[in-house]
Amino acid sequence: MGHVTIRRGIPPLVPVLLLTVLLLTSCTADEPSPVRLDTVRRAPVTEVVEAPATVAARATATLRSPAQGTVRKLYVRDGQRVDKGQILAKISSPQAEDQLRQAREASRTASRSGPPVRLGGAPAFRLASGLEVRSDPRVRRGFAKARAAAREVGDPKVRKQLLAALDAAEAQHRAHQEALAKAARGLTDSLNRSLGQALSQVTSQLSAGLGGLSASMASLQKASRAQAKAAVAVARRTVDGLTVKAPFGGIVTLGRASGGGAPDLSALLPQGIAGAAQLPGSGSSGRSGSGTAIAVGVPVAAGDTVVTVTDVSELTLSADVDETDVLLVEREAKAEAEFDAVPGGVYPAEVTGVGVTPLEGATGGASYPVQLSLGAGRFDDGSRAPAPKPGMSAVVRLTVRESPDAVAVPSSAIVTSGRDSVVWVVRGGAAERRVVRLGAQGESMVEILSGLSPGERVVVRGADTVRQGQPLP
Repeated sequence: MGHVTIRRGIPPLVPVLLLTVLLLTSCTADEPSPVRLDTVRRAPVTEVVEAPATVAARATATLRSPAQGTVRKLYVRDGQRVDKGQILAKISSPQAEDQLRQAREASRTASRSGPPVRLGGAPAFRLASGLEVRSDPRVRRGFAKARAAAREVGDPKVRKQLLAALDAAEAQHRAHQEALAKAARGLTDSLNRSLGQALSQVTSQLSAGLGGLSASMASLQKASRAQAKAAVAVARRTVDGLTVKAPFGGIVTLGRASGGGAPDLSALLPQGIAGAAQLPGSGSSGRSGSGTAIAVGVPVAAGDTVVTVTDVSELTLSADVDETDVLLVEREAKAEAEFDAVPGGVYPAEVTGVGVTPLEGATGGASYPVQLSLGAGRFDDGSRAPAPKPGMSAVVRLTVRESPDAVAVPSSAIVTSGRDSVVWVVRGGAAERRVVRLGAQGESMVEILSGLSPGERVVVRGADTVRQGQPLP
């Protein structure tokens, strides 16, 4: 409901003592007096702010299909009351079941890959007769064992990375071997004695490289197993979500299905959450958009609304209060609401919260959300009014200031002059301009906090025509 002009008024049943208006200027029946006077007295004054509002339920949850499939069974009807955890519908989705089977098989394959492959100790070299340098057979066996383990990895990308790393390590090993052989052929007996030190340095570097490769392979295997387990968990939640249950008690509304013809992208997104609980006033009715009404045998796509559950055990009001009035609204302030759908019904309400996030109004100004609790309504004859439904529009009258024994004058006595509020007072038979400070402002009466005293006479009609010193009876 759009923003309406804010009006201040006195709510029904609030007694207001109207001051007796005395005609003090001389006039004739043919010439009515342009100026009237009244006496300042004490009277109750109540200031009220009006604002548009909308009824909201305590909570609303839209339950959607987690995957493409077909409605296999419905356990509820439109408008039926359900309890928390009650099964509402079941969806048949061979695709979701197949994804779960594939995820489980991938997880078993990743688990069978065994412990991380270790390439053994650092490669050792020995100077053979004829100054030939040969690699240790254990190194060759280590590379062969590593390749066999890498080919068992299920993930093609990971398998390719492991094989490439092994090729690079083996090429480095051959390069070291050839360099050592070349050096050995030109060594003399004296150099032969220092060859052990050089070989020790080279082999330690190669051992470090192989150790790093083993650690990388272990990390890749661990990541592969973790991904496989996560895929199983997602697929399991999706299959569980095919059984739609009520997240809380409430009234159900069946949704509409798109027909299930759209491509299913569920495998690309996290799934398994069958419904999303929403704040009051933000829930979907389950009827939006075009499509086929939910029924047994109807195809559904991932994300189609199956059922909406609305908790109407406690109704609230969300009012949009204009920025010029919102600073007057406080928690626990009393209010009354009237609905277009319930003519003559008045519902008590109480402010439970004042929002701080502005909403742009239809006229360009800002308004702020104010939340109110809603009580049982009554008609003028005292009979009980029917409970409104979520989404119905209302007008709320919020009592923002009350003064039961105020120094008061009729609102017509107040003249605005720049930032000042002015009243014309009769003093010595002439008009005197008096600046006053206002308190609660009712529809017909205004509280005067300073500037006037009870018993003084003021102009209440024609005040905008009075001038300083003008004779007044």
